[in-house]
This record gives sequence, C-alpha cells and structure tokens, in this order.
Amino acid sequence: MKKLPLIFCFIFSLCHAPTFAQFSRYIIQFKNKTGTPFSISNPSRFLTQRAIDRRIRYSISIDETDLPITPAYIDSIRNTANVTILTVSKWFNQVCIQTTDVAALNKINSFSFVQSASPIAARFFTTTTLRNKLATISDKPLTSLAEKPQNPSDFYSYGQSYGQVHLHNAEFLHNHGFKGEGMQMAIMDAGFYHYQSLPTFDSIRNNKQVLETWDFVAGDTSVNEDFAHGMNCLSTIAANMPGVFIGTAPKTSFYLYRTEDINSEYPIEEHNWAAAAERADSLGADVFSVSLGYNTFDNPIFNYSYANMDGNTTTIARAVNIAAKKGIVVVAAAGNYGQDPWHYISTPADADSVLAVGAVDTSRQVALFSSYGPSSDGQVKPDVAAVGVRAVVANNSNGNPVPESGTSFACPIMAGITTCLWQAFPEVNNMQVIDVLRRSSDKFSSPDTRTGYGIPDVKAAFVLLVKKLYAQQITTGTNCSANIQYTLKAAADMSVDIERKLPAETVYKVISTIKNTNNNFIKSDYSYTDDLSGITGNAAIQYRFKMTIAADTSFYLDSATLNYIPNCNTGNLTENIRIHPNPVTENLFITVTRNNTVSAAIEMYNSTGQKVYGLPDQLVNGTETFTIPVNQLSRGVYFVSVFINDKKSTTKKVIIH
Repeated sequence: MKKLPLIFCFIFSLCHAPTFAQFSRYIIQFKNKTGTPFSISNPSRFLTQRAIDRRIRYSISIDETDLPITPAYIDSIRNTANVTILTVSKWFNQVCIQTTDVAALNKINSFSFVQSASPIAARFFTTTTLRNKLATISDKPLTSLAEKPQNPSDFYSYGQSYGQVHLHNAEFLHNHGFKGEGMQMAIMDAGFYHYQSLPTFDSIRNNKQVLETWDFVAGDTSVNEDFAHGMNCLSTIAANMPGVFIGTAPKTSFYLYRTEDINSEYPIEEHNWAAAAERADSLGADVFSVSLGYNTFDNPIFNYSYANMDGNTTTIARAVNIAAKKGIVVVAAAGNYGQDPWHYISTPADADSVLAVGAVDTSRQVALFSSYGPSSDGQVKPDVAAVGVRAVVANNSNGNPVPESGTSFACPIMAGITTCLWQAFPEVNNMQVIDVLRRSSDKFSSPDTRTGYGIPDVKAAFVLLVKKLYAQQITTGTNCSANIQYTLKAAADMSVDIERKLPAETVYKVISTIKNTNNNFIKSDYSYTDDLSGITGNAAIQYRFKMTIAADTSFYLDSATLNYIPNCNTGNLTENIRIHPNPVTENLFITVTRNNTVSAAIEMYNSTGQKVYGLPDQLVNGTETFTIPVNQLSRGVYFVSVFINDKKSTTKKVIIH
C-alpha cells in the first residue's frame, strides 16, 4: 500500500481547511519505545503465563513488538486537551485518538517521539441505517432443511448441524475426546447479541467459558446488546443443544471482542482488530476466528485495490501475520463477493499466514457468492472451504437453529474444527496445523481459485499428525532377534499391528498386536523383540506398522527393512554337538554336552522341508544322548537341527540308506 502514506500526508495538510471537519479519528504513530520501563527479559509484566508458555513451547522469541508502548508517550497524548485515546497498538507502536481540535493535533505533531498523525475515520454520525458490509444471504426456514442421518454411536447428537460437522469428519475428533477443552479462541466481530440469555449458549455460560469481553468501538465491557453477526458465528462453534444443534468446538473458552462498527466502514476497524488481537495474544489465546473483510470504505480515498491484496499491505493483514508469528492460528472468511464486480477475496483473507475459508454446501458444491482467489501475489486463496451455504446458526430471537449463508459462517465452523485438531496435537505449531488441513483437503494436488486446496478431512489430518510425530528404530538384537522400538502418540482405543515378511514369503504376516493402555492421548515409547532363530543365513527382513483407531480408521505408519545377520547365543553350551553315525542304517544318535542345565530340542526334516520327527524341549544335565529311530523312514537325505534354549544351534545333513 505504498500510496497510502502519501495520501495521509496530503489529507493531514488540509487540517486547517474546511475538509478537516469530516475527520475526527487519527492514528498517532510513535518513532520508538525509548524509555519504556518494560523489558523483554521480564515478560510476565506484559504477558500472561499462558502466553509465555506458548512462546516457549514453539520456540518463539519475545521481541520489541511484545513490549507495551512507552507509558510516557501515552500520558502525553492523554493529557492533551480535547483528545480521547480510543485504542492502543503495541505491535504497530501507535494509538488511535479522537479529536476535532486542530490545535491538539498540532501539539501532538510537535512531540519529539511522534512520527506521524494520519486520519483514519470520519466523525461519528447518528444513523438508523445499518450498512450490510457483513452481508449474509438469507435463507428459507430450517424446516425445509433435511437432517442427515448420523452414527448413533457418535458422542454428540448433532441434530440440524450434523451436515456441516460431518463434511469434514469432525465427529471423529469429538468421538475421541477432542471438543476444545483447554483451548482458547478470540472472536472479533460486530457484536454478540443476547449471547448472555439465548439457550444456545447455556453450556458456555454455566461452565464460564466466556473469559473476557470488550467493545473496542464503544470502549466498554458489554458486547451483548450489539449486532447479532458475532453471536451467529459463535453459535456454529459453541452451541450445545443435544439433538438440535451442536457446534464444532463446544468446550472451547472464548474472548468475545467487538471491533466492528456496523454503522460505517473506515480503516479504524482494522486498528480495532489489531488492538483486540494483541489483547488476546497477551492473554494466551490459541485461535482467532475473523468473519470480517475489507476492501472499500465510506471515503474512497481509503479503498484498497486488488493489488493491495498481497498478504502484507493492509493493516489487518499485517496484524494477522504478526499474530501468526506469535504462534496463533488465524482463520478468516474469504468474502462474499463472488458475484460482484469486485469478486476477489477481501483482507485479511489475503494474509500470508491466515487460513482463509471459502463457502460450499453440504453436497460439496461451491457457493456462487464465495470470493475468488488468488491473492494478488499469487498465493492459493482461499486456503480451504467449509459449509457456508445454508449453514446452521442460532437465530436472534430464541437461539434455535436457522439456515444462513456466507463465508462468515464457513470461517467459524472451520475455526472450531481447527481448535479441536490442535487440542489433540499441541506438539505442532500453528503453521503446521494449517499445513495438515491443506494437505488433508480434497484438492490439495490441484488447488483452484474457489475453494483453494478444497474441503479438509480432519480424520486424514489427524492421521498426518500421528505420522508426523511417529518414530521407529529396528536393529539386530542378541540371540537371533530383532529389536523393534517405536514412539507413538496413542490412546486406549488405538493399537498397532507389527507385520513381517521374510525373504521366502510373498505376503506380510502379523507377528504382534500391541494395544495401548493410555487412557489419555499421549506420546509413549514401545518395544518388541522379534525371534529370528529360524533364519540360518543373512536375510533382508521387511516390517510394516499398521495403526488402528477404534473402528474408525486403519493406516500404515511406516515400513522398514532389516538387513539381518544371525548372531545366535547358544547359552551355556561348552562342547560340540555330535550327530552320528553317518550314513545311518538303524538309529540316529545325537549327543549334546554343556556345563549347566539348558533346554534342548531336536527336529528332523526331509529334503522338501517337511518335519518328520521331533523331540520336545526337555531339561538335560551334563552329556545327553538323544536317539531317533530311523528304521521306519525311507531312504534319502534329511536334515537334523538341534535347538538350545529355543535357539537353533546347529543343523547337519544325514543320509539314510
């Protein structure tokens, strides 16, 4: 957005002209954070422990953007007559103020620490007409929307919302215990009308899952009386009305922030969003759901062009990218401009590090209104798609489910699913979560401009992450064996089949099934010893590892080949094994000598490998002679094997005349 600073300078030069009257809100940009009493080495003064832990977990450095603005700078602005501070942004080192006093602006500009003062929004006007900038597409009553049948064994009875959950196999996550517990999400919107009283939100109220509210437009804590759009979006995640309406992450905790002024459209709302994002980050939020988009404004001098949709230019896109650098997953609506002259995505869906969501119906058909990608710098946008055609949301009067359309609802549906997936795999960072959602989508190999990589399958994403965290090692052990060790994240309803194929075999055979005993889904180490005493020479032995998750899915984790060289340990054998006489005409005598008690066994095979005689394991002392009557065997070549401690010790050829 290289032109905008020039535009701002030009506008500010008109402050003494009559046109100044149209502006009353400004961004004051500071030069630095000199003199701040805060230090990167002591982050607990400006970040919660949860926010610090996120940075530690994902090796994210605490830097100057985390430092609050120098308090003396803010005090100087606040103490300027006729000036009100509206929002503060430490990420951008700026404040948003309200004033109509030219002298106040001149004074602020004279401060040595101020870099610039730029108009960002018009005066406040009283209006009864709401702008339809958060436009959703109204639909017929929900009674015309048939429920999709679901598996009665599912943890939740989803009712009308099953279709938008099942499109992504999200019930798989819920069934395995991932419903958003312990996760925190910030939703920035235009208001959350009556969320405090609608029955849709009984669960999050009773369980105190709303952690904080703040109105960045009005500057107070109440968001319950404002516009309903945020409440509608929240319902797709948090609803818990069994048999009627279940959201995609009903156990998540929420920060509900009003950043959008429905009465007007100015870039100040992007700065409101940045302030809210900073607040949520400092408190430790994991995921942001952003059903907002910007491209044109009430004053066209602020309008964005398609060229500005490059992921790094707009204020909100830059704020999204900073949030991502702090380790947060940001999910954003692609926009509803698919049938408009401006048919592209709006910002922040263009942001480099955002998961932008387009709209489809439950039959996987693309919504005509869903905005087109790519971003102007060629990124695949939107990234993925979710249900935004006749999506099930809470209505404004009684909270019961009704159908509404718009990428505004595809976004929170996907945000909730993303939250549950990340709950299962906190070992991976935010961008890795986004990556597996893309990779699990149905168009990953050939993305397009409508749904990007396509519709994610979170069961497939779950498998990708299990494999990502899986590690194995196979080595030749002592005493004719293979040592198999692997590390796997699994729970009690998950097991692993170890399969093996020997050189003479054409198919793999299951040699062991290892069932997990962990009730929780955690990473553990496992080991297994494979007896290879039956192999007499060097061999390439192939292994496969297949994981089964309840009755939901089975998949191969990995495979490996062991180049095996026998190294059998014959225990306490101290003297040779003698097989005599040769050739044999009547009886075969086998003498075994050792200095301690061991288990010895004899097996005899014909030339085709068929076992013709065997003496079972038995304890013997000193020197023992085993007798095999051979007078009943036909003439020919035979092979006699002696086993000590269940390990093959020697094999000799015997000819019977």
